Amino acid sequence: MILFIFHTLCTTNIIQGKTFILSTKQTKITSSSQKSQNPKPNQKVAGRTREGITMVFTSNPLSLSVPDPFFESWLRDNGYPEIIDQHTSTAITTSSAATADAASITNGFFISLFSRIFTLFSLFTINPFSKLTNDDLASQTPPWTTSFFGSSESYSFPLSVSQARMRVQENVKRYARNYATLFVLFFACSLYRMPLALVGLMSCLALWDVFKFCSERWGLDQYPIVRQCLIRVAQCVAAVILICSNVQMAIFCALTVSYAGMILHAGFRKLTSAKQTPRGRSK
Repeated sequence: MILFIFHTLCTTNIIQGKTFILSTKQTKITSSSQKSQNPKPNQKVAGRTREGITMVFTSNPLSLSVPDPFFESWLRDNGYPEIIDQHTSTAITTSSAATADAASITNGFFISLFSRIFTLFSLFTINPFSKLTNDDLASQTPPWTTSFFGSSESYSFPLSVSQARMRVQENVKRYARNYATLFVLFFACSLYRMPLALVGLMSCLALWDVFKFCSERWGLDQYPIVRQCLIRVAQCVAAVILICSNVQMAIFCALTVSYAGMILHAGFRKLTSAKQTPRGRSK
């Protein structure tokens, strides 16, 4: 009987000891897992693979996140505006598709309609020449068919005012010589439709040719005061001829049509990748 009681007590103590050891191990494992989930800065992070082998990874000091405004400015300064344009179109399309599920179809249609109208009118409030430089005007004219006009897939409606502003400014820089050629073409068409303006413009050119011929023939360079007086008289006569022949109306029509065409083309034309020229070299 005494032996049976002694055996029972020993067995109970052994079981309790094993239970205490197991609970202690579980506590250590739990604390170690919490430390691994919340590592301190510059602390090694331990991860366990499927085979049970522990691998140690050090924190990477170069894993830095760049804010979107700085990254977009870097892309714009280094000649990659098409990436920003594509990213903006994708983001706005995704957000509009997500909100369309929650809103009704009628409200979503009117909201989209008024948004497009507002974006369209905002095109004419943008300064298209804010980023234009002399180098853009001195560069080569882009091809008309492949680059300027492009295909039907090269056009899309701007989905926001910021996207429209970016497209207008970048496309005006890229196609400045094309837009200047279109202005000359529209001005010639307006003169063709207004023969009196064409006659007045030709009369002014003939007047200045006559003045130059007479200045060289009579030697007016030796009499600067007389030459300046004749120049002022010729300017007044030319102004009267231009006003009476409605040349200013022809210029106004050409400017209006060419400016509207430039704004609409630059706003709807998608930004494409341009050939990068190495800096420090002349084109």
